[in-house]
Amino acid sequence: MKKNGDTGGFVLSELGMRLRHARLAQEITLKQLAQKVGCSESLLSKLENEVASPSLAMLHRLASALETNISDLMAESWVADSPVLKADQRIRKRFVHRNKKGGIELENLTHHHKGGLLQGNIHIIEPGVASDGQIEHHGEEMGYVLEGEIALCLGEQTFTLAAGDSFYFPSNVPHGYRNIGESVAKVLWVNTPVTF
Repeated sequence: MKKNGDTGGFVLSELGMRLRHARLAQEITLKQLAQKVGCSESLLSKLENEVASPSLAMLHRLASALETNISDLMAESWVADSPVLKADQRIRKRFVHRNKKGGIELENLTHHHKGGLLQGNIHIIEPGVASDGQIEHHGEEMGYVLEGEIALCLGEQTFTLAAGDSFYFPSNVPHGYRNIGESVAKVLWVNTPVTF
């Protein structure tokens, strides 16, 4: 990312990255998108990797198929309100466990921005509480256990993680977790594209 001297914000203006993000957000494969817009998978791959540039007609078809607009895809800059989010500005979302005796809080570490590719949260998990089953979707995830102990379930495998341990997995692997310790667990969790 380059610094935008006029606004003090950070700038993101890469068409290929925006196309890929919009496609993943719509849960569309390269093949499906190619069929929708009438071009080859190879051309789409080149566009996403910025090896080729689309014609205006192609850009219009892509924007329509991805339920966005050319302006959003081609904007010269993507400016954040601020690159910094102070501790007292962070928003927490609470999800109460089914038995109402504990829950999970997500503390946002990033501002919400249209077109944002990354999202960071601190998952605050009370003892004995688990995510509601395993989920799967497009993207990638990584995390770092700040406090406590969790069981991370990836498909049929379960990993026991303690403070200082980290993980990475593609989001299409069914995943979930449980706090297996006796104290609150906190996990720094980063995913792309934005999920919550």
